[in-house]
Amino acid sequence: MSHFARVGRVPGDPILGLMDAFRLDTNPTKLDLGVGVYKDARGLTPIPQAVKLAEQRLVDLETTKTYVGGHGDAAFGRLLIDLVLGTGNRLEAAGRVGATQTPGGTGALRLAAEFIARNLPGRRVWLSDPTWPIHETLFAAVGVEVGHYPYVDAGNRLDIEAMLAALDQVPLGDVVLLHACCHNPTGFDLSQADWQRVLDVVKRRELLPLIDFAYQGFGDGLEQDAWAVRLFAEALPEVLVTSSCSKNFGLYRERTGALIVCAEDSEKLTDVRSQLAFHARNLWSTPPAHGAAVVATILGDASLKAQWVKELEGMRKRVADLRLGLVEALQPYGLAERFAHIGEQRGMFSYTGLSPEQVARLRAEFSVYMVSTGRANVAGLDFSRIQDLAKAIAAVC
Repeated sequence: MSHFARVGRVPGDPILGLMDAFRLDTNPTKLDLGVGVYKDARGLTPIPQAVKLAEQRLVDLETTKTYVGGHGDAAFGRLLIDLVLGTGNRLEAAGRVGATQTPGGTGALRLAAEFIARNLPGRRVWLSDPTWPIHETLFAAVGVEVGHYPYVDAGNRLDIEAMLAALDQVPLGDVVLLHACCHNPTGFDLSQADWQRVLDVVKRRELLPLIDFAYQGFGDGLEQDAWAVRLFAEALPEVLVTSSCSKNFGLYRERTGALIVCAEDSEKLTDVRSQLAFHARNLWSTPPAHGAAVVATILGDASLKAQWVKELEGMRKRVADLRLGLVEALQPYGLAERFAHIGEQRGMFSYTGLSPEQVARLRAEFSVYMVSTGRANVAGLDFSRIQDLAKAIAAVC
C-alpha cells in the first residue's frame, strides 16, 4: 500500500520559478526584475550596517535563547507600535493597541486570516484587483471567502472611483484589506484625499480594515508612509495592521513581523490578544527571536536608529531615482509618456503595462526576467543597466 499514491503535484510559485530560471540562464547580461528584494549597485541584497552593529551587540550581550512567549518580544512589540502609529500615540496611552510578533509579514497575515476565520465567521475579505497573490492563498487556506474591488483600470492607471463604488457595495461588517503604501504589485498609491474617501466608505459600511504595511519607509518616508495607518487607527475603534521588517530592515530571512491590533478598549484588546496567542500556539508556538531582537536593539538606541533611518532613506531614494531614470531613458524611443507612470509609482514594484507576450519576449530575447503580468521589481535594476533595459523595452513595444 502506498500512502502517498494519490498525492498530486501543485504548480510551483511563479516568482520562485523565475528565480530558478534566472539562475540557470547563462547570459552574462541577464537582469532579474522578478523577485521582490532590494538590490544595491552590485546586485546584492545588503545587510544594513545598523543591523550588523545590532547583531554584534546581541552576540556580546545576549544571555539566553529561551522562548519569547506567544506574543513575542515585548520590547519589539512596543517599539514597532511606536514606529507604525507614532511615538506617544493616543491608543497606547489608552491601552487600546497591542502587537503580536509573527514570522514575517506573511505570518502576520496568516494569523489575521486565522483570527477572522475562527472569531469572525462568515465575514468575507475584500482584496484589491490585482493584489499580492499570497493574499488569495492565505485566506483560502483557512476557508475565508474573498471578494475583489477594482484598483487599476484597463489603461493601467489607479481607478479610485471604481474602487470606492465597489467598496460602497460591500456587505456591512466585512473585512477590507488595504495596502498602506507601495501597493504590491502595482506601485500605485492612494493620495491622502483618496484615503479620506476610503475611510468614509469604511465607516459607512462598518467594515473592518486589515491594513498590510509591508514597506514602511520605501514610499515617501517612514512618517509619510504611515499616514493612512494612523488616520484609520485614530478614526476607528477597531483596526488590524500587519507590519513587516523584511524590506526596511533587510531582515528577509529572519522572518520578522507583527500583527498589530487596535481595539475599542483595553478589555476587548485583552480578549482579542488571548485569541491571537491561542491561534499562534497552533501555528508556530512562539516566533523566532533573533530578528525581533535586532529591530528592538536598533529602535531602542538613538544612534543605531539614526543610522538605520539614514540607510533606509538611501534605499528609498535610490529606488525613486531608478524609476525616474528609466522613464528618462525611454525618452529617445518616444516611450517616456507611455511609461510615465513608472516614475509616479511608489516602492519596489511597478505595474509596467507590458503584456504577457512582451514580457515573454524580454525574457527570451534579452534575458530580462519579470512576472508575466508585467510587474517589475524596480529595486532589482541598476543605473548601469537602465539604458539596456530601455532599449529592450523599446524593442518589444
